Amino acid sequence: MEVTIVGCSGSFAGPDSPASCYLLRAESEGRTWSIVLDLGNGALGNLQRHLDPLTVDAVLISHLHVDHFIDLCGLYVMVKYVPGGSGRKEVPTYGPEGLGEHLAHAYGNEAIEDVPGVFEFRTIRGLEPIVLGPFTITPVGVKHTIESYGFRVEAGGRTLAYTGDTDLCDALTPLMTGADLVLADAAFVDGRDHTRGIHLSGSRAAEAAVRAGGVQRLMLTHIPSWNDPDVCCAQAAAVWPGEVEVAKPGATYVV
Repeated sequence: MEVTIVGCSGSFAGPDSPASCYLLRAESEGRTWSIVLDLGNGALGNLQRHLDPLTVDAVLISHLHVDHFIDLCGLYVMVKYVPGGSGRKEVPTYGPEGLGEHLAHAYGNEAIEDVPGVFEFRTIRGLEPIVLGPFTITPVGVKHTIESYGFRVEAGGRTLAYTGDTDLCDALTPLMTGADLVLADAAFVDGRDHTRGIHLSGSRAAEAAVRAGGVQRLMLTHIPSWNDPDVCCAQAAAVWPGEVEVAKPGATYVV
């Protein structure tokens, strides 16, 4: 499978990247399947550089913070009002319970009934696999300030682990173990950010990957623009035995 970094800025869109959004593609049944993990602020614009958003097979939302879901509002407009009609069925959209109501209120509607024909909302349940074409996605509940999930994505015998927003927790081990690529939250900086239970730092992301075992590549993401990525990378490198990578907006990686 391929993963394209549509947006990787942490907590808000930065000058060089939208907020969180990752496009995954893989071949199956004679066509390319495309799924989107998170659709944070600014991401829908950049997503259009890589594919027509009207063609996505599904969207999965890790949690209901603005920097991970708010551009569903723009996708709603695109699907509902594109001249001539979108010609597609409802977009399967997975997320924590209440995603539909949350989105309706964010958009300015009074009720979820105002968004029929656009999204088919499906509630994520921890450790219940979601099968979409070649992809098997297992949501894993992680440690953040609200209900949040990481996603373990398997396709073609390869595994991507995306932590979403989390601090160290036991759930990161089954999420990451044996992954070919881990996309790890690294929003916090050791020595500066002392509050726990919100985000990983580079060193804690590396610690989780080492503890899980079998991880082939560690890539830091969700780095806010007020962080120096080199500092985050150096803190991870002090723990991780291999090369530490930093997600680059617009880049596509083969998993």
